[in-house]
Amino acid sequence: MAETNGQVKGKVALVTGGASGIGEACCLTLAREGASVVVTDVDTSRGKTLVETIVAAGGKAMFLTQDVTDEDRWPEVIAATEKAYGRLDILVANAGIGILVPIIDMTLADWRRQNAINLDGVFLSVKYAIPAMRRAGNGGSIILMSSIAGLRGSAGLAGYSATKGGVRLFAKSVALECAVAKDGIRVNSVHPGVIDTPIWGKIPTGAAGAGHNRAIDPRERALWMIPLGELGSAQDIADGVLFLSSDFSKHMTGTELVIDGGIMCGVMPRKTGE
Repeated sequence: MAETNGQVKGKVALVTGGASGIGEACCLTLAREGASVVVTDVDTSRGKTLVETIVAAGGKAMFLTQDVTDEDRWPEVIAATEKAYGRLDILVANAGIGILVPIIDMTLADWRRQNAINLDGVFLSVKYAIPAMRRAGNGGSIILMSSIAGLRGSAGLAGYSATKGGVRLFAKSVALECAVAKDGIRVNSVHPGVIDTPIWGKIPTGAAGAGHNRAIDPRERALWMIPLGELGSAQDIADGVLFLSSDFSKHMTGTELVIDGGIMCGVMPRKTGE
């Protein structure tokens, strides 16, 4: 696999939810830039295919089936990573789901499921990654995938926003803990805007029988939400993750990298008919 600049050459990266979308782009990018990548996901078939693609291109990667909410699986994943590559340098806690539904229609089961993956999964990722990074003794970079929904409210996404806002402040608190420990581990959050990935076709848009099940068209949203006027790509987010993984961001911790085409700037007037 041809490297562009080898920005993470020799490093070992673990990417949760790595089999598709943003996670897949992160895995391909980190491998291209010289990292050995551990891809984890509940989608075994896609995960294995991705690893085959990386290896065929000359990169280093392995796949591990993982439900990030299963605590018993975490020590096994970390142990397999250290056995295969000797250490862990980069964690991209990317696994997550979104449920779009008015809060009065959301079931408690869906609320808890979303919290389990988006918050519990991130907690477990960090809890088990930090000791591995400390054992390696070379510092490390932890990157938590949040969202612009973790920076502002959004109708229909109250539950999702609660989880992503939690990820944002969790990152800052852990960043401070690592700074106090002087372990060299940096912790930052990434906040994508409207990104063109397969997740849009998977987002539940209403509780059963609630009547809120219209499919979401991300391109339609791009026309009125994004000042730059176009959807972001998974590669746009992966490039940001690469920056935070590399030594180019060595003086950054506890901060937010917003990649949203300008959404968080504010409202931009458009011409009639646009």
